[in-house]
Amino acid sequence: MKSELRVGIGYDIHALTAGRKLVLGGVTIPAELGLDGWSDADCLTHAVIDALLGAAALGDIGVHFPTGEASYEGISSLVLLETVVSKLAVAGWRVVNVDVTVVAERPKLVGHFPEMRQNLSAALGVEDGQVSLKASTAAELGPAGRDEAIEARAVALICGIEE
Repeated sequence: MKSELRVGIGYDIHALTAGRKLVLGGVTIPAELGLDGWSDADCLTHAVIDALLGAAALGDIGVHFPTGEASYEGISSLVLLETVVSKLAVAGWRVVNVDVTVVAERPKLVGHFPEMRQNLSAALGVEDGQVSLKASTAAELGPAGRDEAIEARAVALICGIEE
């Protein structure tokens, strides 16, 4: 089919709120505040989803999984990611690698990266080494810097599936 390579960029931000779990990369992280959203509000995984969809020119997360749709309320974003990987395959694409940066003042995330990487690589159908995770602070600037939100940026590389 095609040996083409494509790159996509994804971004997501969710407000921190009381009464919600903090889920990032499919890992529930002990924290006082969680992320607000319709699904599990996993902004890390949402950024990966948007990067993949963008690379394949298949729209964005809101097109495929609209807020307010009852079947997506509280759903694990890893399930959504698996669905996107299937949609990519149908369109003739496979994941080469993803690189994600999470921006948050707290909690510290690096200790959770091995489990996040395993979750993401399993959902993506790739090896752990094809998933890169990094954390950064916002130096007290913007919503993430004021502990009002957590944001994530992702880059994904996909290639055409050879027939």
